[in-house]
Amino acid sequence: MLKALTEPFRTPYPRQADGEGAQAQGKGGAGKRKAKVRNWSETLRRIWSYLALRKVKLMLVLLMVVLSSALSLLGPYLIGTAVDNYLEGSGGSDWVYFLSGLAGVYILFSLTSWLQNIWMIEISQETVYRLRFDLFSQLHKLPIPFYGKRQQGEIMSRVTNDIENVSSTLNSSAIQIFSSVLTLIGTVSVMLWLSPLLTLLTFTVVPLMALGMRWITRRTGPLFKQRQRNLGELNGYIEETLSGQRMIKAFSQEERAIRGFQERNERIRLSGFWAQTISGFIPKLMNGLNNMSFTIIAGIGGILAVNGAITVGIIIVFVEYARQFTRPLNDLANQWNTLLSAIAGAERVFEVMDEKEESSDEQAAVNLGQMKGAIAFEQVSFGYDSSRPTLKDISFKAKPGETVALVGPTGAGKTTLIQLLSRFYDANSGSIKVDGLDIQSVKRESLRSHMAFVLQDTFLFKGTIRENIRFGRLDATDEEVEQAARLANAEPFILRMKGGYDKVLDTGGSGISQGQKQLLAIARAILANPSILVLDEATSSIDTVTEIKIQEGLERLMEGRTSFVIAHRLNTIRSADRILVLKDGRLLEQGSHDELVKQKGFYSDLYVSQLRKMAR
Repeated sequence: MLKALTEPFRTPYPRQADGEGAQAQGKGGAGKRKAKVRNWSETLRRIWSYLALRKVKLMLVLLMVVLSSALSLLGPYLIGTAVDNYLEGSGGSDWVYFLSGLAGVYILFSLTSWLQNIWMIEISQETVYRLRFDLFSQLHKLPIPFYGKRQQGEIMSRVTNDIENVSSTLNSSAIQIFSSVLTLIGTVSVMLWLSPLLTLLTFTVVPLMALGMRWITRRTGPLFKQRQRNLGELNGYIEETLSGQRMIKAFSQEERAIRGFQERNERIRLSGFWAQTISGFIPKLMNGLNNMSFTIIAGIGGILAVNGAITVGIIIVFVEYARQFTRPLNDLANQWNTLLSAIAGAERVFEVMDEKEESSDEQAAVNLGQMKGAIAFEQVSFGYDSSRPTLKDISFKAKPGETVALVGPTGAGKTTLIQLLSRFYDANSGSIKVDGLDIQSVKRESLRSHMAFVLQDTFLFKGTIRENIRFGRLDATDEEVEQAARLANAEPFILRMKGGYDKVLDTGGSGISQGQKQLLAIARAILANPSILVLDEATSSIDTVTEIKIQEGLERLMEGRTSFVIAHRLNTIRSADRILVLKDGRLLEQGSHDELVKQKGFYSDLYVSQLRKMAR
């Protein structure tokens, strides 16, 4: 995964500029214009907007469908004509020509069918490729709150299962839809020309078909949607339990996890059972009505033939055409499960693509140049929920190169303050300035490029150690990567590992200790060379020896940079230039360690209580 991020992104569909994206939306339905998915027709229209990008190939497919439909009608007509000629005692010497012509018709029919299938597979794969690409790109445009409300597995289900349903339907059903329409039109036209009476009798089963289809689809549509939702929930639950295996085993909750899986699995089984069972009535209905149609044609047609109203050849042609008339309906019925599942999947895909993207930068937003690192919060207030503010009227300043520590009880607003500074969220009121510029007037990408984070839970991608460090700056050379590792005190343990810098780590960095992960995170931050550094409990849960190594790396990293340190162990931030004490979203106190201890306020009480605990 990481290798793809650290190498140039190559794709036949390159990322578009903003102006191009708007233009592409007009062509492919994938830009900034959004329309909420309301019904099946809207979903199908949006799928068509992607298919329409392959107009030339679609026209070729349509041409092959027209030819194959015409050839499928010509074959039975030739057979009926030959039978009438034989019964009339004429055309005996023409059998060789007849058989040669009939063989030619069916050979051409097979060729056109093969070509339309091959071309349609190519079109469907390109379409799904583009749809998957647009969905994945959209996921990177969505704000952080979107991911806080959903399980990762549920989101992954939309990128994989739901899009795969769309792919299966385009491969198997799209041609049948085109072919069915043309075959129905052609068949009905020829049937009316041969015998309006038999055509009318054949159509007596159509109202029954329509009523049956309507009754079934009104019940199966919601069931297929529910099945896709249940599948997304199950994927989310599986991802959650697999990620939390250590916690589950530590608390002996395996049985509870299995019961949770069983409940969700049962919901999928029930919704899938009823959806498949009810929709399975469609082929049976079609076959029964089809046989009824054959019976009517044979019975009434025989009477008409005996009375000389029609020939035996016409009856043979009509029986074949009646089969061809119901065959498209049968094909659609057999594909109905896939079609319903694909529409439900496409709706879930478009729901994500319709989500409100992270607010765009202002048109006049600027890029930051060389940054000094002066930070100012001026009467900043913010709340995830407008009725419950998380931060209330926060004001402070940090000079370039200062180390600012954030302390306070859980839920005081420490992490929220950092998220506002990095513009993962925007303040409800007040302003945040960097080097005198309001961050609202600075492009997010430019702002974040001057920041680096070393968090309590370090995330490492699947890839080599070198690639994981290089994630801090993708254009860094191998020498720069290794220099960053040395400054972070990470090189000794790296060189002890088999493969050294080219050692491949699994997702999450399993196989190395938490302290080693932290050292790699520090090396990554050093390589990024940020102006603003954020340390969120970077040394928590680390043994004393490893903590000394990490602290040495952090000191090198923090040198000359404006640093924000979130810490619960107050002895680790005694040397901070400024300490901000937060409680219930308010800034209670600020000053150096010595100043705050002398004030004998909230910070002093926290510090003394921690000293007592350590002394026990």
